[in-house]
Amino acid sequence: MLQITDLTFNAWGRKFLEDASVSLPPGAKVGLVGRNGIGKSTLFKLILGELAAGGDEISLPRTARIGSVDQEHPATPVSVLETILEADEERHTLLGRLETAEPEEMGEIWTRLIEIDADAAPARAAEILVGLGFDQENQQRPMSEFSGGWRMRVALAAALFAEPDMLLLDEPTNYLDLEGALWLEARLKKYPHTALIISHDREMLNEVCTHILHLANRNLTLYTGNYDQFEKARAEKARLQLSAKAKQDAERAHLQAFVDRFKAKASKAAQAQSRMKRLAKMQPVATTIEERVAPFILPSPPRPLAPPLIRLERANVGYEPGKPILRNLNLRMDLDDRIGLLGVNGAGKSTFAKMIAGALNVSEGELHRDRKMRVGWFHQHQIEAMDPTDTPLEIIRRAMPDAPESARRSKLAQWGLGYEKQETTVASLSGGERARLLLNQVAMDAPHILILDEPTNHLDIDSRRALLDALNDYSGAVILITHDRSLMEMVADRLWLAAEGTVKPWEGDMDDYARYVLDRAKQAAVKPSQIKDDTVAAAPASNNKNKKNDKKSGPSPSTLRHAVKKAEERMTQLTADIARIDDDMANASVSNPKALEGLTRARAKTRSDLDAAEAAWVAAEEALAEVS
Repeated sequence: MLQITDLTFNAWGRKFLEDASVSLPPGAKVGLVGRNGIGKSTLFKLILGELAAGGDEISLPRTARIGSVDQEHPATPVSVLETILEADEERHTLLGRLETAEPEEMGEIWTRLIEIDADAAPARAAEILVGLGFDQENQQRPMSEFSGGWRMRVALAAALFAEPDMLLLDEPTNYLDLEGALWLEARLKKYPHTALIISHDREMLNEVCTHILHLANRNLTLYTGNYDQFEKARAEKARLQLSAKAKQDAERAHLQAFVDRFKAKASKAAQAQSRMKRLAKMQPVATTIEERVAPFILPSPPRPLAPPLIRLERANVGYEPGKPILRNLNLRMDLDDRIGLLGVNGAGKSTFAKMIAGALNVSEGELHRDRKMRVGWFHQHQIEAMDPTDTPLEIIRRAMPDAPESARRSKLAQWGLGYEKQETTVASLSGGERARLLLNQVAMDAPHILILDEPTNHLDIDSRRALLDALNDYSGAVILITHDRSLMEMVADRLWLAAEGTVKPWEGDMDDYARYVLDRAKQAAVKPSQIKDDTVAAAPASNNKNKKNDKKSGPSPSTLRHAVKKAEERMTQLTADIARIDDDMANASVSNPKALEGLTRARAKTRSDLDAAEAAWVAAEEALAEVS
């Protein structure tokens, strides 16, 4: 699908790529990984043509459509749903032509609309929007009523709805909650075309990706498999490199010893000269250079407090009198608790965090807490609220007013901010450096509870691992709000769910919660089936007053069971067809792009048919449940 050949790119006084080459197969889900600042987003801009490499080093099939999520959708008066539907340019154009078309053109337009399944577009758009957090009511609201973060979700929904042949996603989960990230993960696994994804979410890279594209040392290397497999392959590669280097060093030492011993002897001069030539031609074995990742410093509280740290009894909390956001909270938290707080955006997670941090008082009920308890609170808006003219050294001076300057600089160095960064303005620091500064700062007083609200948004995979290690060494309590499923699974030993105006323990693990989220999104997106529509249309108006008559006027249970069986058979057949097409694609020659394009189109059509069959099956099952 994507071919990069000998790509070199220099800009802003540095070299990003040097003779880099790679070929991405059609239909692959590729995770683009590399350290922060290495040039991943720059590569996206080169592929999109926003930056010029200087030649034809980057090539795609001539008819391929490429899509990305560059920025939030504008705040227009158009509804969210209509905004998504307009992303299908062909459908939008055809519907516009219908309004002014001549009678002889109408048939051609309608034929094409039927071919692209235009009638199903609103339902497909609604399903995507529900998965990303827009309920049916919000889908009808104008774009101008939403914040920038929600308009970013609309931009992502539009890209998924348009289904370009090459989809580029740059950290797509950064503006999603955990529920949205779980849904997106499931959606990308079923995406019918090629996707190139920049992500530091290890779980997404493991669940979605069929390949990993590693950008390092100004070069691109493609690995088959997910992120865990990539790490194993890279570790093995590094081991072999070190082994080869050790052998080469031993051979070099042996040759050099011979030269040093015999170069002055006439009888051995020829042999010494030969060995000197071998030494000169010997190319050093390249070894993988691992950049050091500074650890996070999360000091544990020196003395534990008597349990419980927090006890809530019938507590209500909110921002206005008489209008609680969370009600009837009955929870307890001890020093060794690691709580993962779940729930969609707007369910009250941040409100709960503010209450625990002491920034918000309960309006009713009781909140018991030890007066000596210290809280370290990191929330996702702290980074944006930083003064851009501030420097790390000025920030640490305020935090350590009585400490000598050497101690302040040493503390910053421990946090991964070297001497050259300590007097750099916040505006010039990367997002990861700012997050690292704040995370270490909120924990420097050894709090009894750490509240972390989306701590990983700006951290790369290695920094996230360093944070995980620090949290595992920290002996205080933790409340974690994150869209990073891997971090949630590795840190939290208890899950609480914010939903329906309260917070309660979640009885299950993250796998159970992922199934719950996906089932809820599917149910919210499914519209009444055609069977139900026909039933309502056929029923006399007078029957609306009588539920028994309503039920009798619909299809019989046997008819619905037959519909369920037919849908299941259809799903089985289409699943087998997709598996056959995947085998054909794997065996097809890369040098025959027409054959691959035909198979790709066939797979997309079959996938669409399977989605429709699944929707029909769900509708028939629901209808059967109602009449049974």
